[in-house]
Amino acid sequence: MTIRSKRFKRLEPLQVLILVFGCFILIGAALLKLPFATTEEIGWIDALFTSTSAMTVTGLVVVDTGQAFTLFGELVIASLIQLGGLGIMTFAVITFMMLGKKIGMKQRLLVQQATNQNSPGGVIRLVKTIFLFSLTVEAIGMIILAFRWVPELGVKDGLYASFFHSISAFNNAGFSIWSDSLMGYVGDPVVNIVISALFIVGGIGFTVLDDLVRTKRLRSLALHSKIMLIGTLVINVVAMFGFLFLEFHNPNTLGDLTMSEKLWSSYFQGVTTRTAGFNSVDIGAIGTGTAFLMFVLMFVGAGSTSTGGGIKLTTAVVIILAAFTFLKRKSDPVLYGRTIRKEVVLKSLTISIMSILLVYLSIFILVQTENADVNAIIFEAVSAFGTVGLSMGLTGDLSQVGRIVIIFLMFLGKIGPLTLAFSLAQPDRSRIRYPNEDLLTG
Repeated sequence: MTIRSKRFKRLEPLQVLILVFGCFILIGAALLKLPFATTEEIGWIDALFTSTSAMTVTGLVVVDTGQAFTLFGELVIASLIQLGGLGIMTFAVITFMMLGKKIGMKQRLLVQQATNQNSPGGVIRLVKTIFLFSLTVEAIGMIILAFRWVPELGVKDGLYASFFHSISAFNNAGFSIWSDSLMGYVGDPVVNIVISALFIVGGIGFTVLDDLVRTKRLRSLALHSKIMLIGTLVINVVAMFGFLFLEFHNPNTLGDLTMSEKLWSSYFQGVTTRTAGFNSVDIGAIGTGTAFLMFVLMFVGAGSTSTGGGIKLTTAVVIILAAFTFLKRKSDPVLYGRTIRKEVVLKSLTISIMSILLVYLSIFILVQTENADVNAIIFEAVSAFGTVGLSMGLTGDLSQVGRIVIIFLMFLGKIGPLTLAFSLAQPDRSRIRYPNEDLLTG
């Protein structure tokens, strides 16, 4: 056994996941740099940016996907989206099972970390469910979209557009083969409903979907599932009517649309902001108030064990609940008759603080390197971290340094700043305990 293989075996599961994830991004960049992958020559940074954006299911693009890449290049992007959305370990486990290989404890621990589960028990069954469910939903989405796009685009182009957008939507990637994303279908009920249904289902989280399948009564759902379902409904409704109210008279977005188109666009843009990244109106033309609303939605993101990013909805709910618990002078946060452990509160606070610091540092660097409006820079950074993919038009004009910053933001936004910190930090095995002392705060 070589020294390198011994070192690899000593790596923690989180370190292995980050290493494998990074390797696939580099492989994707190399494939996209091949001459037959593009219609025009692109630089290594642009290839790496596109590969990272696809693998992290973000959707930010520095070159036009439909114009700059050939069919081969677009299929590479679709494959990276599928890998990044469902998780590398999901495909690894499925491959192991197809080859008849035994899945040991180390592999189960890797899957546990990849799917963000609390224990390795039941993760293999969850992986099977994720894989089969995802392929089924994507196939259904493709078939329905084909009925809409085949008559308009022809059999070949219609089927391909349905295939690509179904994968991109379910995995919350936001990539489109059209330069204006879905702006051409701003008032189309079929496209709006199918695409949004795909990314909402993908963004709820596989744990919730598995719980819904196995639980016969809604009251018996796990606390996480209840928070995700109710929270998703509430935040989507608020986002929809918030966008409608703020952009109703804006001539560059909703102002010149019919009432029906305004409602469809507000619904679609409200729910896609969470992490999907598609747009049916010009995001660069939105008002400052709408941009700030989107900042919050993108930062919060989707659900744990989902194809989406952000700090996650449950994290935000726990922090808000903990704050109200303190204000009410209660000792423990309680929701739906269940006490939330202090470890969960501390983890949620840590994720949020580290994420805020990471985004702030990135914005600080981008302000120095980019000649752009501050709102556009903040929007770009939050969108990259939340793996959303929406942009106010800055992405293509980013400097080389700016592109590298956004690449790191997308990568860290996908794996999570806490995951990176845990992978680098050594566990504290010291048994020394120090005396308590009060600290003045506030």
